[in-house]
Amino acid sequence: MSQHIVVAECRDGQLRRVSLEAIAAARGCMKDGDRLAAVLLRAGDGEADAVAEALAQHGTDEVIVVDHPILGRYAPEVHLAALLEAARALAPEARWWLGHTAIGRDLAPRLAARLGAGQVSDALAAARGADGRIVFTRALHAGKALERRALLVDAPSVVTVRPNNFAPAVADSGATAAPIRSVPFTPPQSRIFVRDIVRRASGAVDLAEARIIVAGGRGVKSSAGFKPLAELAALLGGAVGASRGACDAGYCDYALQIGQTGKTVTPDLYIACGISGAVQHLAGMSRSRVIVAINKDPDAPIFSVADYGIVGDLFEVIPALIKELAATD
Repeated sequence: MSQHIVVAECRDGQLRRVSLEAIAAARGCMKDGDRLAAVLLRAGDGEADAVAEALAQHGTDEVIVVDHPILGRYAPEVHLAALLEAARALAPEARWWLGHTAIGRDLAPRLAARLGAGQVSDALAAARGADGRIVFTRALHAGKALERRALLVDAPSVVTVRPNNFAPAVADSGATAAPIRSVPFTPPQSRIFVRDIVRRASGAVDLAEARIIVAGGRGVKSSAGFKPLAELAALLGGAVGASRGACDAGYCDYALQIGQTGKTVTPDLYIACGISGAVQHLAGMSRSRVIVAINKDPDAPIFSVADYGIVGDLFEVIPALIKELAATD
């Protein structure tokens, strides 16, 4: 029997979709007799009770809650110590699953080093092979190649999964909820103190997990040019992104940057507005399921990866799309 552990992550008090995707990824790789636990780190104020209950309904066998006020703000040393406390309460040779988020990317290598575990980052797919090993698929060289990597069957490992690449686990209201267990935690003396957190990018939809993204490039021409993109994204229930060129020009915050030096996204629909399609940008969005490109230049490289292309002025095309969508609501 093997133990799989998913580290659940919250945003604004809500369970992140990628955590449900990690549960589904783990479930898809389990063999008969394996167990799946979810670990939730919370600030001890009771706000995460609903999250723990949701995890108990999403196919887990047990939910471990580590409670302490200091966990309200992310600090690497403290959160790592909390996960190690959970590890002692579960199994030393477990397979850990985290979302490939800012926190997951930071915690995963630290956790792997402390556990002496193998690590796979940014997994796009995972499946158990005939020999019992789990084979992971991940992108290399800015998405130009795919690597398949297998880890030992029963050795400990730490895996991060890229958002929007696994179907999220679905709650089963008819099943018996998994037991929820609290683990006592005494935080270590930390050398890092978080005094304040300033969110530079706002929006109802997290860019990394958005199913629809409307992104702008230098062709947007100004920060005001992003307003119709934001309006279109809001109508579609999506998020706004940007190329590095738009960020460098000061049209928007770098928190919106998509590309090799920004975020990597895999939405169902990616609408590229005024983006030429430099290879560095394509590295961050070329695996989108449907790509729509809007550009005045018919020879723009973005059209080579687009499923649908519109050669035209985005300041004419976007308002027309908004008008059409508003009329159908």
